[in-house]
Amino acid sequence: MNNNQEEEDTTPTSVTLEVGRRLRSLRKARRMSLDDVERQSSGRWSASAIGAYERGFRTLSLPRLHELAEFYDVPVSVLLGEQTSTHEGPPKLVLDLEALNRVPEAAPVQRFVRSIIVERGDYNGRVLTIRRDDLRAICALLQTDIADAVTRLEAWGALVESPSTLS
Repeated sequence: MNNNQEEEDTTPTSVTLEVGRRLRSLRKARRMSLDDVERQSSGRWSASAIGAYERGFRTLSLPRLHELAEFYDVPVSVLLGEQTSTHEGPPKLVLDLEALNRVPEAAPVQRFVRSIIVERGDYNGRVLTIRRDDLRAICALLQTDIADAVTRLEAWGALVESPSTLS
């Protein structure tokens, strides 16, 4: 391996760091360890490779990015953080964590929210502001679009503020 290629594999870029952050969030939202990914993928991805992708130390090729998106059952655009339309809905939402925790069908969202809390070190326990990227990840977990995800959060009583007040 030449020095230039070695540098590409060890020097994180903003894109590889962001994709890695999203990969880690998805894995943690599913309560999977790095070893779980290796086992559940039948060895397709080693724990060390997934860890390197998550830390941004290894760059994913486009085919591998597609494979990982398929493994996590999310669109590639979620991993890339791409906007899917010009109107993405509210820039952020405030979740009522206590209300969310009372909804059994919200379990995947609850796990994802816990990963956000850990990542941010935000342990107030009552409310959490989720950002646009967080909302997109919730959409992927619920396999729906932003409008429907917000509607579900409202129906669950998990929104402190209505989206119309956030504009």
